[in-house]
Amino acid sequence: MNEKSAMLSVAALVLAAVGGVTFVAEPAAPIGRTVLANARAPRQAPPLTKRVCGTPDLLERDVDFIERFVDAERRRRGIKPGEVLPANASLGTINVAFHVVYYGSPFGGSIGELTPSDVDAQIDALNAAYDNVDFVLASTSFTNNIDWFLHVPGSIEERNMKLSLGADSSQFLNIYTTGLSQIGLLGYATFPWNQSRNPSLDGVVVSYDSVPGGVFPYDEGDTAVHEVGHWLGLYHTFQGGCRRRNDTVSDTPAEAASFFGCTLAPPDTCPAPGLDPIYNFMDYSDDACLDEFTAGQVSRMNQMISLFRPTLVQ
Repeated sequence: MNEKSAMLSVAALVLAAVGGVTFVAEPAAPIGRTVLANARAPRQAPPLTKRVCGTPDLLERDVDFIERFVDAERRRRGIKPGEVLPANASLGTINVAFHVVYYGSPFGGSIGELTPSDVDAQIDALNAAYDNVDFVLASTSFTNNIDWFLHVPGSIEERNMKLSLGADSSQFLNIYTTGLSQIGLLGYATFPWNQSRNPSLDGVVVSYDSVPGGVFPYDEGDTAVHEVGHWLGLYHTFQGGCRRRNDTVSDTPAEAASFFGCTLAPPDTCPAPGLDPIYNFMDYSDDACLDEFTAGQVSRMNQMISLFRPTLVQ
């Protein structure tokens, strides 16, 4: 086995281990089926106080392997470094297959059953955040299934939900809204370099109460914006802390740890130049505080689309 093949083989193992991202909302406590059976209001949910990552931060060596894999794929496709559209250019349209999974109580009412207007508002929030692509709602499904509604990432329930509902991930962005808040989660996503390996699991899952009009302080749809950022190849802004690799994007200042809440005076937690990017969609700030991607992040997303999702943009 030559050096390049060995590197890619190891990289594949790393990718398998770090293929998803999970957000946890604390201190929301698990709610069992008995509580759900008595639910009445579709937006009723435990209060969300902050986001934290439900899977460990990637080790710097893992990010190095992933980035070497990305570089190898770029060379294989003959794409030169920086050979992407400018950050302010639109690549085109991404069709969204939106899947609302809810629980209809036998005692009346439901929990998690969004309306078509809620879905439209979430698509609008995506379009307001992204300048390099346009999101168009291609289809919407509504499914009453308590097991899928209460699924956890990596479970057979997640797999069954996505196998049953998901549209072709080479052509569509699949967004699922479920009861993740009932078990303490805000959302999770798959990275683009894993799409070809697990196409049926590709997509974004968010808690139903994080769409616009949901539960404060995550009530403007920015959880989905954040998750789609991962789906298009972005790490958290605080990935790697103050270390060398960080989030691999040069124009997002280094950040020692995630930020919670909102402030007009960003902290400066790393010796490298720049204040912490707390207004960036890839941090953990309140939705009201999130409003930007950097040009470097957009260029990275454009490259990831060209490398791993070339048939996605219409």
